[in-house]
Amino acid sequence: MASKTAAAAAGCVTRRVFSPPGSLSALNIRQCSSKLATQPNKTPKRSAFRPAASSTHDWIGPPNPLSNLRPIVYHVPGNESELEKRLRHLRQETEDWNHDFWTRQNISYSKEKDAFIFSSLKAKGLTVRDEHGRRRALDSEEMAVFYKSFLETNRVRHADYNKEWYRRNFTITLLMAQVALKNMWRTVTERHSSKKNSSPTTDNK
Repeated sequence: MASKTAAAAAGCVTRRVFSPPGSLSALNIRQCSSKLATQPNKTPKRSAFRPAASSTHDWIGPPNPLSNLRPIVYHVPGNESELEKRLRHLRQETEDWNHDFWTRQNISYSKEKDAFIFSSLKAKGLTVRDEHGRRRALDSEEMAVFYKSFLETNRVRHADYNKEWYRRNFTITLLMAQVALKNMWRTVTERHSSKKNSSPTTDNK
């Protein structure tokens, strides 16, 4: 019951058992609310929610309305090693970097799209809204011109994003493997030590 209350207070935050590093394609334009995207001063603040110390899982929240990425609160184990701490910090830093990139990208995309639509309608002698107050839209062929232009303009930026993402992803995966091997070795040695200590001793006469 307490966990449900905490989740509600955190904005419908739910838990997840495992969160492996993912992969995103920078060529997939993440669309966001044009209303929010054109109001950068109203960027929603991230929740300060932190799960209880007794929690044993990572927690994941609803998608951010600008970046469209779900915020993650990583579990901090009580006996966290320096290697595990390094991994957790890198994952959190990568999430923040990813969130900031897509927030800026989506805001730029929304503003440029609105400007393109306005310019195209103006060239036709039309206003943004028709006589009934409904917002006018361009057809798919006209919008394809904008999509192609936007991707071409941001080609280098997307390529740099992909390179950095794969670099971070490789480092995270390597650290996860090191943590897993270290934990496995610790488990093996602890079991061996436990069996050795529990073995009956015999006295030589």
